[in-house]
Amino acid sequence: MVKLVKKAVFPVAGLGTRFLPATKSVPKEIMTLVDRPLIQYAIDEARAAGIEEFIFVTSRGKSALEDYFDHAPELEATLERKGKQDLLDALRGSNMDSGAIAYVRQHQALGLGHAVYCASRLIPDEPFAVILPDDVIAGEIPCLKQMVDAYAETGGSMVAAMEVPADKASAYGILDVGSDMGAMVSVKGMVEKPAAGTAPSNLAVIGRYILSPNVLRTLGETQAGAGGEIQLTDAIAKEITDGDGVYGYRFRGQRFDCGSKAGFLQATVSFGLARPDLRGEFSEFLDDLAAARHAAE
Repeated sequence: MVKLVKKAVFPVAGLGTRFLPATKSVPKEIMTLVDRPLIQYAIDEARAAGIEEFIFVTSRGKSALEDYFDHAPELEATLERKGKQDLLDALRGSNMDSGAIAYVRQHQALGLGHAVYCASRLIPDEPFAVILPDDVIAGEIPCLKQMVDAYAETGGSMVAAMEVPADKASAYGILDVGSDMGAMVSVKGMVEKPAAGTAPSNLAVIGRYILSPNVLRTLGETQAGAGGEIQLTDAIAKEITDGDGVYGYRFRGQRFDCGSKAGFLQATVSFGLARPDLRGEFSEFLDDLAAARHAAE
């Protein structure tokens, strides 16, 4: 019987240099998409998938993350006194129960694989999820929930996957597909950021993983790979060699790369238009903006 996935790791130690100077004082994960920080979207997705324990891999300058998930009794009391129940409910959605959240430090920037390994002492012999908050995925069913349901049938390890244009493949970890079963594929190999024209497929790994505890043991023995970093894909690939089963899952939804400025802006527009309270005024503004640009041409 496949064990339930109850723990998730959130690697949030990066400096967010692409968003400087904003990230000089504000962690990238706290940057706001409409009216919620990126990290809140990741937490909400994890909760919807049944995650009960949340492990953050942080670095210096990330104390705002800890403060964000703490309770704010004075603010809550003020909102309650003023009868602002909607705001109170939204605020309480950011609270985390005592003991449900843990923080570990990544003292050296040695890559995603190393960041995940930093959480190994908090994860006993059980499967766990990894969520990269930069990848915001909008879907009717949250992406990790889709994967947890599929994982119950397969076990092993699983990565979220989506097709990317051939000229973009070198920016991703790419799957070498064994058998294609539609939403699910079996994986016979993984290549991290392949050179142009060498990718085994156009199926890219996106920032959601369900991993066997064996991956943590492998990471502890893995040497630096592409880019001088310890690559998570290298450790997952060893699961294939050992015959434990690795699967790619084509999730249903739209992924936004909020680690880039363009992706963050695209997500802001998409999520803004999806909000009933914002759609009318925002749509009118976008229409007027497009008309003005068209007239200028």
